[in-house]
Amino acid sequence: MQELEPMAHIILADKKLVSFEGPDAAHLLQSVLTCNIETLQKGVAQIGALLSPQGKILFELLISKQSDDRFLIEIDADQAASFKQRMTMYRMRSQVEISEPSESLVRISWDDDSTDHASALRDVRFRSGNVFRSYLSDGGSTDRTEWDRLRIEQGVPEAGRDYALGDAFAHDVSFDQNGGVDFKKGCYIGQEIVSRMHHRATARRRFLIASFEAIPSGVEIVADGKPLGALGTTIGNQALALCRIDRVKEAIDVGHAITVGGTQIALRLPPHVSYDWPNTPSEPSELNDA
Repeated sequence: MQELEPMAHIILADKKLVSFEGPDAAHLLQSVLTCNIETLQKGVAQIGALLSPQGKILFELLISKQSDDRFLIEIDADQAASFKQRMTMYRMRSQVEISEPSESLVRISWDDDSTDHASALRDVRFRSGNVFRSYLSDGGSTDRTEWDRLRIEQGVPEAGRDYALGDAFAHDVSFDQNGGVDFKKGCYIGQEIVSRMHHRATARRRFLIASFEAIPSGVEIVADGKPLGALGTTIGNQALALCRIDRVKEAIDVGHAITVGGTQIALRLPPHVSYDWPNTPSEPSELNDA
């Protein structure tokens, strides 16, 4: 893995914050989001999602606990209005105020001893690298090259850059690996589909890390004329790739070249994941076919 130079911070200006405050805030969020709000600790930013009834991710978000009755949700700016509208519909008569706080910028820092981590949130998607998020009202550098490189190296996808909202299940984007979905909490929207995929082990699409000598001219990953998946964020000679890992394993086993736009690539599992290559090629899942 390439060593990253210490970096003070980077600003993500394409994010917005949504505040949920009131005596029913925790209950509302627990009843609709995939992650567990009741076990959420202060000082962390936890990945989660609002799903469709069919189990597809409608909104990807990071949530943090400010107090027992106030939570902050970080979400893509272009999704914030729709998310607020959807959550207002679910609120009904609950005592929850949904608003946008004055902080409007997200600062991310990693491997940086100068950062005041006492007031920052640990991004728990990252198993190494000491990644922290802070919410600010003024900015700084917005060059996200090294940030995207870190995400690729640790296999951390983002909606919009690596997969399309409305097209992916929680398992597809590693929510079963990073706490983005809790399998012991009560019901939430889309829970039945997520639980079925988990207990039947039907998840076939997974994020891999692609490497190549020359930058591919496209995004579709193929082997022997068959589609395997697609590239997402690409930095230098590496990229994130959402693939059918059973089809990738089959191509590797029989020696078919895996290519993108005619350029040969290599695919490997991200670090720290619990899933592995399937032992034998699997039949397409009814829920997770490519």
